[in-house]
Amino acid sequence: MSTTTLPAGPYRVTPARVLRSEWHKLWTLRSTWINLIATTVLTVAMGVGLSAAYDGGGEQLDTVVLVLLGMQFAQINLGVLGIMATAGEYSTGQIRATMTAVPRRLPVLWCKAAVLAAVAFPLTLWTNLLTFPLAQSFLSGTDKAASLGDDGVLRALAGNAAGLTLLTVLALGIGALARSVPIASGAFIALVMILPEVLSMLPYKFVDDAARHFPGPALQTLTTAEPHPGSLPWGAALLAMALWAAAALALAAVTLRRRDV
Repeated sequence: MSTTTLPAGPYRVTPARVLRSEWHKLWTLRSTWINLIATTVLTVAMGVGLSAAYDGGGEQLDTVVLVLLGMQFAQINLGVLGIMATAGEYSTGQIRATMTAVPRRLPVLWCKAAVLAAVAFPLTLWTNLLTFPLAQSFLSGTDKAASLGDDGVLRALAGNAAGLTLLTVLALGIGALARSVPIASGAFIALVMILPEVLSMLPYKFVDDAARHFPGPALQTLTTAEPHPGSLPWGAALLAMALWAAAALALAAVTLRRRDV
């Protein structure tokens, strides 16, 4: 009795196939569409709404920061998207099928990060470039009036998009480490929004300096067209966020190799 052997070539696991698989998984989830649409709508609506209500009083914010205050929602939305890409698969059990198909495991993590970055950056950049002129139509004649050609404006809009993209990758790494959506979500919010505020209250200069390198304050710096005295340089803030994302991915990679699915 003879057996038929299928050619191995067409069924090999390649980076391109893993990438295509992760891209397909991301876009077939209804939550992805809801999340991304909500990110854009909330950012635009809040930017336009705050600009329309601006009367020149209250806290003095940078023009770009004022227009993009909706990034507070974007941080959460994109963070959840990153967490669901990894921890969500553990909660549903789909991760077993994924790792069976890709036994080396690490290509899955790299491809998830690449796919999320490829989605998050153009989405947030497009949203920022849409929100800014819409908001400025209400700020004409105020002290917050500005144009895309003004010094630092385009850099701040692109920096915000880059920062939010790195936050998404950071969330992905946290999700892969925690393997639980609630735990990963709590850790992400604590790291980005709560811990820097707590540290900045302590009466120690070195602690305050360290707090400025956390993802939340670094993102604020990247979104500022006119840097404030004492804030991180723009390049240092971008580097800090990149290192946070890289560290989360590195720890996730070590965990993925050493722990059972």
